[in-house]
Amino acid sequence: MKKPILLLFLLLALGLGAHAAESRPNIILILADDMGYGDLGCNGSTLLKTPHLDQLAAGGIFCRQAYVTSSVCSPSRAGLITGRDPRRFGHEGNLNEDSEYYPTRPDLLGLPTHEHTLGDHLKAAGYRTALIGKWHLGDSAGFHPKRRGFDYFCGMLHGSHPYFPTAAKNELERNGQKLSEFSSPYLTDFFTDEAIRWMDGGDPAGVQKPFFLFLSYNAPHGPLEATAEDLERFSHITDKKRRTYAAMMYALDRGVGRVMDWLKQGNKVSDTLVVFLSDNGGPSNGGSWNGILSGAKGTLLEGGVRVPMIWSWPGKVPAGQYYDAPVSSLDLLPTFLAAAGAKPLPLAPAKTYEDAGNRSRATQLYGAYDGVNLQPVFSNAATAPERTLFWRLQGQAAVLHGTDKLIVLSHRPPQLFRPKGDPGERHDLAAHAPEAMRDLFRRLGEWESTLATVPLWDSSPRYAGKSAETYDTFAARPEPR
Repeated sequence: MKKPILLLFLLLALGLGAHAAESRPNIILILADDMGYGDLGCNGSTLLKTPHLDQLAAGGIFCRQAYVTSSVCSPSRAGLITGRDPRRFGHEGNLNEDSEYYPTRPDLLGLPTHEHTLGDHLKAAGYRTALIGKWHLGDSAGFHPKRRGFDYFCGMLHGSHPYFPTAAKNELERNGQKLSEFSSPYLTDFFTDEAIRWMDGGDPAGVQKPFFLFLSYNAPHGPLEATAEDLERFSHITDKKRRTYAAMMYALDRGVGRVMDWLKQGNKVSDTLVVFLSDNGGPSNGGSWNGILSGAKGTLLEGGVRVPMIWSWPGKVPAGQYYDAPVSSLDLLPTFLAAAGAKPLPLAPAKTYEDAGNRSRATQLYGAYDGVNLQPVFSNAATAPERTLFWRLQGQAAVLHGTDKLIVLSHRPPQLFRPKGDPGERHDLAAHAPEAMRDLFRRLGEWESTLATVPLWDSSPRYAGKSAETYDTFAARPEPR
């Protein structure tokens, strides 16, 4: 090939590469903490005010049967951030802060370091990355977000935090440095400030990279604390917990509105994929409301693992639509990477605490990653795949395959539900569908046989008793007033 022609081809290739880089969207993942399924105006609440989240849903797709990988915070986040079922690498229960439950190897008390995060994948794809808010995937240095694919971190490493931090009393940091000043006195507003400040700052190197922002609010997780101004807006709610919770959700919604306003002012809305969901269902002892669902945080009933999920990307994701087939937080990774035009990083080898044969067999059966790219499904370019989703937590196990869901517990006989038509799980079909029961038991047993030998840790056994009580007492209920 002659040199001028070769040069022309190189210039064209560089031009196409630049165009591809420019067309990659920014990605913003907004996560609520312990939010109830019904706690959006667009999903049933008549008392809460969530206009910005309602607007986000109206401009995109609202997934009404979306699931997370666990009904408690840390393993749910581990699944979301890796795109892999967390039980596959032993991340089964919440990180436990009670010293008597620490393992003898504290280097294992966190998201295993050989697992790649969304930050790792997108940073490798050329994105600048930030995590603001709650981490809850390991407190020690080896697990720090800055070492897990995030260029920037501001927030707390633990699972919860008071909402009115002071210079003398807080557990917040920015890139490893303890905080002593706050742009807003209320933590939810402060995290929003940080998100906008980071986006405003651009790339320190001056390179026009797309960005990935994981805005991981701890709201409306306890403690139930809100500003006086926000509480005043909900003085008509007589239930004290519900009133405070409503004010906390209002602050979270305000934050979402501010982020979206920043995108609008910078003409970045059409260039940005925004996803909103909760890490699990609302707890049984707070001010949340799980709407039409039974159960709560800590259980494998729908109210524990089913969450509202919103996708917005104008021109790429249809507007004003509902999607009613099952989706999962595991789908974030493949969908984000498809939008970025990137492939996932290869899995690292198994570690000593894992059974290498199990890891290999799980990969053969389920693939290296567990999610589905939702872009073709949302755009009607592909039919919705039949999903099989698994859960295991503290003596509880469950599998959803197609329309059938099996729940196996330590304190009662197994149950069979069809949550698509029975979201409150009122009708146990176990005695009437023996073939479905056998099929689901087979799938569950096959999946469990591929897991890590034992969980790396587990929460205090007392939580298992609390979950058992919730199964027996927490049915779908009217919105607290």
